[in-house]
Amino acid sequence: MTELELKYGCNPNQKPARIYMEQGELPVTILSGKPGYINFLDALNSWQLVKELKEATGLPAAASFKHVSPAGAALGLPLDETLEKMYHVEGMQLSPLACAYARARGADRMSSFGDWIALSDVCDESTALIIKKEVTDGVIAPGYTPEALEILKAKRKGAYNVVQIDPEYVPAAIEHKQVFGVTFEQGRNDLKITDEMLQNLVTDNKTFTEEQKRDLILCLITLKYTQSNSVCYAQGGQIIGVGAGQQSRIHCTRLAGNKADIWQLRHHPKVLDLPFRADVTRPNRDNAIDVYISEDYEDVIGDSVWKDTFTTRPEPLTAQEKKEWLSQVSGVCLGSDAFFPFGDNIERAHRSGVTAIVQPGGSIRDDQVIETCNKYNMAMAFCGLRLFHH
Repeated sequence: MTELELKYGCNPNQKPARIYMEQGELPVTILSGKPGYINFLDALNSWQLVKELKEATGLPAAASFKHVSPAGAALGLPLDETLEKMYHVEGMQLSPLACAYARARGADRMSSFGDWIALSDVCDESTALIIKKEVTDGVIAPGYTPEALEILKAKRKGAYNVVQIDPEYVPAAIEHKQVFGVTFEQGRNDLKITDEMLQNLVTDNKTFTEEQKRDLILCLITLKYTQSNSVCYAQGGQIIGVGAGQQSRIHCTRLAGNKADIWQLRHHPKVLDLPFRADVTRPNRDNAIDVYISEDYEDVIGDSVWKDTFTTRPEPLTAQEKKEWLSQVSGVCLGSDAFFPFGDNIERAHRSGVTAIVQPGGSIRDDQVIETCNKYNMAMAFCGLRLFHH
């Protein structure tokens, strides 16, 4: 197939809409549903991300995309009991690929509501069973086991979007896009990201652990497919906070850091032990947790709300408790798609437990940024690679 007609473009008034190949066949096959314009933007960007993660690490990878940026991306590492509870997968037998998606979806569950999923490997039954329970628009993978495909085709009474992509497909070296009737042309950003980009450590601390190297590579590959400006935080083989599409670097760092802090606070015993009613759905649990962690919990959760959500009214998580919990966080990695212009980004990263950083370097204030890292004994590498994506 060289062409696929779509219902409409970004918005219902934008017609006609299609995806097509000027030469050759489309590398995608629709196995279920009817994906739209934005679905395919998410699908093709997220597939590139997980494919590169698998190539770089050798581990299964998954991504959760919303509006052409990842809400989460992760590697297929086992989950401990706390993460299983946070990600609503207690008691499930999880394959490495299923672990990758649980982690990717679990990074920022609020943003991942109605996500597009990308899987680096053939989707198995274990992964499909997680997808079955989540509110999601669709999935792209290089293949599906018969059991997984049966589960996914039954989702949304057969309307769930399931796309298969040819894993051997390689796009042309030159890519084009049109804006306002003007055609843009550029070379595809096919530079491979490897740990060689982590060798130029410019701080007094010149040591990355193997886990930090893995997570910094995860950051760089994730940033490569995140709308710029962008910054992301990672820990334990998964992205835990993404700040995408901001006009200033510090706003990226704050946004991603706030999301990373929420992820850390979801480990708190008070959050894990919230007395939810048995009939509360996953999305409503996620919303309630987000409100519970927020500073205005007692103002937002009125009597009618908590009675519909909890069996008993939970004790608040105080500002002091949150401060003490977050003060213990360490070992977080940070990546940026362009240089940090000021040391304030490092100060904000330190508040979220960052100990290792990778960024391109090249600011006239690099010395100030390095000095701020040295103040906190952070290790920082200049990769020399800008990763703007638009």
